[in-house]
Amino acid sequence: QVQLVESGGGSVQAGGSLRLSCAASGYNISTYCMAWFRQAPGKEREGVARITATGGALYAESVQGRFTISKDNAKNTLYLQMNSLKPEDTAIYYCAADLSGRTCVASESAYTDWGQGTQVTVSS
Repeated sequence: QVQLVESGGGSVQAGGSLRLSCAASGYNISTYCMAWFRQAPGKEREGVARITATGGALYAESVQGRFTISKDNAKNTLYLQMNSLKPEDTAIYYCAADLSGRTCVASESAYTDWGQGTQVTVSS
């Protein structure tokens, strides 16, 4: 069974940190492009960061320098370390996998598997 399960969301004050986890089952994440997306209330879902099969990381400009995407292939788990959080980071965060084997891209339409999401709330 293919499944992605996020955890680690919560409420923090501005300037704080959170680490999101995404445990995968049914396939080995080391083989595929993995990504984090987020959706704020009333807004479209947007890409936050993605990591290639070989570990190369790319970030949205809005989180560059504050967020770090990583993965532990042995644990088959994807992470998103979020530092210096801002109220505008408040959203539901989703992990996603592109199982096509294509080049890692930003478009959410390329991602075939999605987790259920975890809420992150940042207060000022």
